[in-house]
Amino acid sequence: MAHRPVFLPLYHGPRLVEERIFSIKWAPGFSETQKRKNIHSLHSQARLHGIRRVLEISSKSDTRVGKRLSAFSLKIHLEEGTFPLESVYQGSKVFQQSGPFTQIFEMAPRDAKKYIRSLECGTLTEFRLSGQSYPLSPKNAFYDWLYIRSIRDHADWIEKNVDYEAFTDIEFNPIKQVNCQARAFSEYLSLMKRGILNAAADDFDYFVTMLNPL
Repeated sequence: MAHRPVFLPLYHGPRLVEERIFSIKWAPGFSETQKRKNIHSLHSQARLHGIRRVLEISSKSDTRVGKRLSAFSLKIHLEEGTFPLESVYQGSKVFQQSGPFTQIFEMAPRDAKKYIRSLECGTLTEFRLSGQSYPLSPKNAFYDWLYIRSIRDHADWIEKNVDYEAFTDIEFNPIKQVNCQARAFSEYLSLMKRGILNAAADDFDYFVTMLNPL
């Protein structure tokens, strides 16, 4: 058995997102077929608990919309140019001995991720982007903020094409990983419906207050 989350955007109250964990029989292996089996199992469990319209957001999604919203498919606009979202996230890392690595912004996302993994630079200490430093806590804040910034220019397309109440990322294991594109997209929807999307996307500190309400 495996335990995987389903994320639901919340449009009222202090929290942006509800996370619900479901247990599924895990189909091992790395093939697309096995990944799809796990996605369908998770979505079936969600439907059994009253969550009807669920979208997988990842390169493994069986929908065009889910693949397009994958972090590996998105780009982010910076003062320095337009670059793959994942490459900017990886290149913004600062370790004890080196960083950031702006030279990898133009790399393909998988190459950028592989490059950072190959380094031996000590402990991650912060993120740094366009001369600004960003803390490691909350753990998912910087990644989620970049993701939200990368899709806000596509608000019209999202409104026309995304008619789901919950979101998943089958590769995300909450025990081992921190960042999840399905959670970040749920936060985006919540911010948009509340009318504070631009304020949160333009101001990291304000976005953090929405993640950690008093």
